[in-house]
Amino acid sequence: MKKLPLLFLFCIISIVSIAQNNGTKVVLLGTGTPNPDPERSGPSLAIIVNNHSYVVDCGPGVVRRAAAAAKKDMPSLNSEGLTRLFITHLHSDHVGGYSDFMFSPAVTGRMEALEVYGPKGIAKMTRDIQSAYKEDLDIRIKGLERGIPEAYRVHVHEIKEGIVYQDSNVVVKAFKVSHGSWANAFGYRFETKDKVIVVSGDCTYSESVVANAKDCDILIHEVYSMEGLAKRDEHWKKYHATFHTSTGQLAEIANKTKPKLLVLTHQLPFGMSKESLLKELQDRYKGAVVYGNDLDTF
Repeated sequence: MKKLPLLFLFCIISIVSIAQNNGTKVVLLGTGTPNPDPERSGPSLAIIVNNHSYVVDCGPGVVRRAAAAAKKDMPSLNSEGLTRLFITHLHSDHVGGYSDFMFSPAVTGRMEALEVYGPKGIAKMTRDIQSAYKEDLDIRIKGLERGIPEAYRVHVHEIKEGIVYQDSNVVVKAFKVSHGSWANAFGYRFETKDKVIVVSGDCTYSESVVANAKDCDILIHEVYSMEGLAKRDEHWKKYHATFHTSTGQLAEIANKTKPKLLVLTHQLPFGMSKESLLKELQDRYKGAVVYGNDLDTF
């Protein structure tokens, strides 16, 4: 058999490499909660398509976690790639890194405006942050740095249910979820050429998640331990049952939607072990489940 020319082999390898890089990926940038766990940044994840990034939520630490992911062969999460942000709701742990996401990439390489999609109230929050940092902005843009004004601009889109964004890589659909007393809390469904990815945001059991996650490739969902919550006082039992999803409820959701992969994030074990929380879920749901950690990639 004749040996293939080296140039031909190189072309094949390059094509395969490009195809792999262009496939849709999910990177967990933060899997934490308001609890200050040094191993878990605030809630955030990125969907990568054709070397473009689409970030959901911006908890504390998000920009540095993005930089860490960029070093792990995710170049679209460098500063210049942080241009699309989708917010599920305005709880502090989900937007605690918003000012960092607005300004740090502008200082370190972003060349265009930031496009932000989120619930009612995100426009006022954006204006308030910009007002608080007015002196900083003036010095960075008009001072010796000569910052690029466009990089510091933020275009805010307050969303309703339905398609909120689309380009050649992705169609993004927002749907309301039940998150306690929040009037506007959303989940997102991302449809790319090769994947359907659903992000619950924070919520208790929500039929809207079931409707949007049917037969999806990846369902990324928050969860708490039923056994752990049972040991807490009545105040916290009532709060978490109203605002968040138990292992039993998530098993019901997963059994109805049958995702190819269920990824747990924003985990609240309440003193129980990772293994114990997983057992609670897997006793009721037999599909593929991953207990997500920061910088996990799927």
